[in-house]
Formats: sequence, structure tokens, C-alpha cells
Amino acid sequence: MSEISNQHKTVLANLAAASKRAGRAPADLVAVSKVQPDGRIAAMLKTGQRIFGENRVQEAQTRWGETFADHRGEIELRLIGPLQTNKAADAVALFDVIETVDREKLVKALVKAVGEGEMPRLYVQVNTGEEPQKSGILPAELPAFLKTMRETYALEPEGLMCIPPAGEAASPHFWMLSNLAKDNGVEKLSMGMSEDYEIAAEMGATSVRVGSALFGQRNYD
Repeated sequence: MSEISNQHKTVLANLAAASKRAGRAPADLVAVSKVQPDGRIAAMLKTGQRIFGENRVQEAQTRWGETFADHRGEIELRLIGPLQTNKAADAVALFDVIETVDREKLVKALVKAVGEGEMPRLYVQVNTGEEPQKSGILPAELPAFLKTMRETYALEPEGLMCIPPAGEAASPHFWMLSNLAKDNGVEKLSMGMSEDYEIAAEMGATSVRVGSALFGQRNYD
């Protein structure tokens, strides 16, 4: 528990310092809890951390709908992994924020799933590296996609999100996302992970998604 607490304090301090260097308000810290054991999640909750990110709907349902159901009302839960359209109803029911909107078919499924209820806050994932294996709207296609969201579905995205290509410097991708947001009237930016969250904060991130730097390395066995 003390290790989790110390890592949490360190990341928050680093985040605050990076934001201050850029003259910005501190970015929100999203604790990426995917595949983490229950003991680490419990320890993180005890630090006062209240924003968590999950990659899979089913895993999140088990964690926050069963194991830590008593804490669900205290936290903000974000989906930061790919979302299949057949999971749209489950996602709408569980998450406060969906960060991986990446195609019109998914937008349509979310609208259908939410019905007369309240839509989670939405971020559009942008494939800044134009990687064929990765989800996300291509940068050149973003204006048209946002227009469709706004005019066809009456949805205003809260922000943009990106995952820079592995092995490349992250800063050009953060710079691109920031400019795309400005050019298209989008307010918030979800960018930066354990290895580059300080750079992201300096470049305008309003939230960063941090896993291993908070919890330690994941065990996928």
C-alpha cells in the first residue's frame, strides 16, 4: 500500500510541475487499472484517486460492478480501449466517459443505446500516426467526422484522444492533436501515458492516462 501511495504522490507532483512549467492548470490523472490485481486497486482508492480508466467493458463490469461496486458512486470511470458496437449499451450504462469514439457506426450505436438517457461524455480517438492496425479517425478526416457527430447526431465531443506510435517521439503527435483540437473547436485533450505524461501535460493535455507508473508493471499471465 505504501508503494502505491508513494507512486501516486510522485506522479501527481510530476504532473503538477509539468503543467506549471507550461502555465496550465494541472491535468486530470486517469489511473489505468486494467489487468491490475484487486489489492493494488484497493490501495489506489485509499490514496483518494477518483478517476480510473479501463480498456475492456467486461473487465470493468466485473471490477466496478461487483468487486468494487461500493466505490462506483465515488469515482469517474473512463473507457480508454476500443469499443465494439455490440457492447455500446453496456458501455453507456457503466462509463462516465468514452474516449475511443472512432467511427460513425459506433456513434449510431451509442445514440441508440442511450435512448432518452444521458450520454457519457465523448472523446474522439485520432490516429495521429495513421497506423493501419490502430483504431482512430485519420487527422484529415477529423473535420468531416466531427461535423457528422454535431449535425447528424447532435453530439458535441468533449475532447480528442491519441496514442502515439510505439518507438516514435510522442511530442509531434501531442502537438498535432492540440492543433486539431484548436482548429475544430474541441476543448479537451486526453494524451500521455506512463512514459510521456509530463511531456503531454506541458503540451496541453487536460487528462493523462497512467498505468504502470502508478500501479507497477502488469502481470498478463
